[in-house]
Amino acid sequence: MPGLRNPLQRFVGHMRRATEDVSGTAKAEMEEARRATLDWVERPLGKGTSGFVDLTVHFIGATGIPKMDVLGSADPYFVAKLDSALTFVSTVKPNTLAPVWNEYWKIRNVPIGAKLHIDVLDKDNGTVTDDFIGESETDIAPGARELTLQAAGFRSVARGTMWIKIDSIPAADPRAQTRQYIFDGPIRYSRHFAPTVGLLGNVQDSHLYSTWKMFLRGVPLFFGNTVQPWNKNYKAAQTIFNPGPTSMAVRSTIQAGHRMLYARSTTNNFGVVKNSQDIVDILHGGKAGTQTAHRVKPAVYTYIISVDDDSFRFSETGAAFFVDFASKHALHANCAEAVRYSGEFHPRPEGGWENFNDETPDDQVQWELVLDNNSGTYAPDPMMLAELKELFEYNFPEFQIWTFDFNDPRLAQSRDACRAYALAKRGVSQDELQPHAHVPGEETLSHRASVQMHPDGTPILPPEVTTAPS
Repeated sequence: MPGLRNPLQRFVGHMRRATEDVSGTAKAEMEEARRATLDWVERPLGKGTSGFVDLTVHFIGATGIPKMDVLGSADPYFVAKLDSALTFVSTVKPNTLAPVWNEYWKIRNVPIGAKLHIDVLDKDNGTVTDDFIGESETDIAPGARELTLQAAGFRSVARGTMWIKIDSIPAADPRAQTRQYIFDGPIRYSRHFAPTVGLLGNVQDSHLYSTWKMFLRGVPLFFGNTVQPWNKNYKAAQTIFNPGPTSMAVRSTIQAGHRMLYARSTTNNFGVVKNSQDIVDILHGGKAGTQTAHRVKPAVYTYIISVDDDSFRFSETGAAFFVDFASKHALHANCAEAVRYSGEFHPRPEGGWENFNDETPDDQVQWELVLDNNSGTYAPDPMMLAELKELFEYNFPEFQIWTFDFNDPRLAQSRDACRAYALAKRGVSQDELQPHAHVPGEETLSHRASVQMHPDGTPILPPEVTTAPS
């Protein structure tokens, strides 16, 4: 298009014309993305001249996505990989052939010869796998990109155009060589709802059917290469990880449950943690229709920090979907033989729940997070609690962070006070503190997972589709 200086400016033109055909929230979002793109275009580009650079990748959007469903549209999202060392999975944009993502990915200590590979897929709700749309690959030199999405195996077949911008500066870390590909934000999260929740008509607290996946900054800076292997002295872990057909069947059911629990869909909630209020909002929970539904819930959460993507995965310890699974932590970890760390955590107001008054608004509270290593499946080393504390202080500097060994009496006192407050002040029942079927006749996640397995323990997959990460 004559007169436009680079590919991103052409995309800005596409976006401007697209906003003419939409209205309301969608139009506002597209206009915001268009302005952000123009801002990027005018910024001076970095000149990563050292052997390593710090990158900011701006995934702007795509146009020309082919129709992927019977309604003549698609639910596109993308998976970006940097040298297979780090992976970024975008939000799902429902019912569009011109998605606007406007998402950012910051990575430190990236070798200047790195390659960025992008797959765009169509989200199919209710399936393990998603339809492949197209792919592209580029180097990481700074500047705007107009990437042609190509069909797998058919390089001459275009499947749309993706628009990105890469900014880079020389890596500031003197140890870049020994700690490469460090994810540096933003802290994104997704909230997933257990697949059985749709079968229920009277779910009063959606927290008990939710999991969260949050990407923390700089995990290797604190844990290095240290991982926590499964606990060979723990009976429940033995039933999962020991060799043999019985353990294989148990493991296959847990992995099927994990795939369903963490499946990306158009019903997921996505967000970015920008400040402490965003964390407070995530911790809101309570009976639907009550004032406490919009307050921090005094609850204990089960968590793991994964090895494969350094994500922080958690849910309430009393979540209904844990029923009949051999290990809560293995379910979150997808039966990984090792994790970065695992345990439980709970929020508390400064001074503890035992000294809190419900008349105090949440926005006037100094909130604290209390984390421990209470995980029989992985038995995390208590000597790493200091690193765990530093990691969370690095990611959530506005919170006071406490870490305790699972045997520490201070942990028991704080956890018991949290649960006591939930029982006395927030209408939580005793049975909600531990996993159980909340509705008579409710289908459990473990049952649904088991019926989606072949007799040999392998998952039942739909034919002729390409597997995408959850």
